[in-house]
Amino acid sequence: MNNQITVSKPCLPPLEEFIPYLQQIWDNKWLTNNGPLHQQLEKELADYLGVEYISLFSNGTLALMSALQALNIQGEVITTPFSFVATTHSIWWNKSTPVFVDIEPGYLNLDPYKIEAAITEKTEAIMPVHVYGNPCQVDEIQRIADKYQLKVIYDAAHAFGVKKDGNSIMKYGDLSVLSFHATKVYSTIEGGAIVCHTSEMKHHIDNLKNFGFRGETVVEEPGINAKLNEVQAAYGLLQLKYVDGFIASRKRISELYRELLKDIQGISAFNDMKGVSHAYSYFPILVDEEKYGMSRDDLYEKLKENDILGRRYFYPLISDFEPYKSLLSAKSANIPIATKIAQQVLCLPIYVELSEEEVRYIVNVLRK
Repeated sequence: MNNQITVSKPCLPPLEEFIPYLQQIWDNKWLTNNGPLHQQLEKELADYLGVEYISLFSNGTLALMSALQALNIQGEVITTPFSFVATTHSIWWNKSTPVFVDIEPGYLNLDPYKIEAAITEKTEAIMPVHVYGNPCQVDEIQRIADKYQLKVIYDAAHAFGVKKDGNSIMKYGDLSVLSFHATKVYSTIEGGAIVCHTSEMKHHIDNLKNFGFRGETVVEEPGINAKLNEVQAAYGLLQLKYVDGFIASRKRISELYRELLKDIQGISAFNDMKGVSHAYSYFPILVDEEKYGMSRDDLYEKLKENDILGRRYFYPLISDFEPYKSLLSAKSANIPIATKIAQQVLCLPIYVELSEEEVRYIVNVLRK
């Protein structure tokens, strides 16, 4: 196990810098429920991300579920089959109906030009995903949402710190949901957040994640317990001091991968999007079996034989999982691009401590 190169690895801050935060928690004897470190982290994250309002959550899935609740979404939600299953699970848990629309081939996000054909009188929202942190076509999605009076909730789990034309992509849509899971660029060990645009919505979301309480004795709505505790907030405050360095390291690794892979026939990587400041959450490649001479799955196994653990993000498609198969009139018939990409995509290892020597080793295995 010690010799394996994993697809991701958390970058922990110095332990000696974490201890003073723990001492503060011990001194305060305030462990959860909007403690002082929680309040400080919300402020610092809002400043860092360039947004006005952010509400912290114990994980990203509960944040997605609460975002739908906050906007009172009850009908159909148009979304992508090419994502982690939590995206669609959050819709199901809200007793809404996921409607899958195909992805665009460029950066594998929800194809806005196929959304209108999926809209019915029951459609209430669109939930796109900034896949691998590459921004969706936000202007076109918003145009459609405005035309049909739909809400837009972005699953921005991969997109911490990403900017488009100098602006945070969290400013688009009605709400954006972040994940701070241990494998993410920025982490609170487990955690997440909802970014919103008004103080009223922030207050509403804060109530929802605390059982629906408004004050000590009044419950206004059926809420949930999704609060981030003080230990996680402390970890997040410390991580925030280092995250720019994390992103810079990931950028260097991504650039090295692209340079080394460019002459391998049948292997294609994604270039940075024009005008976008990326966070380099993942490094996906596409494997063309005919040109490369090996299928993605065979390559995946060969990498494992060489102690390299890639991940087939995202395979299977969400629409191929048992709970959601029935949502397609004919299995994968109306999502041909997502179906094709799911058979080709492979995420290579990327994390801060991944060395140049290890990157070259991975590419040499691919080359062989």
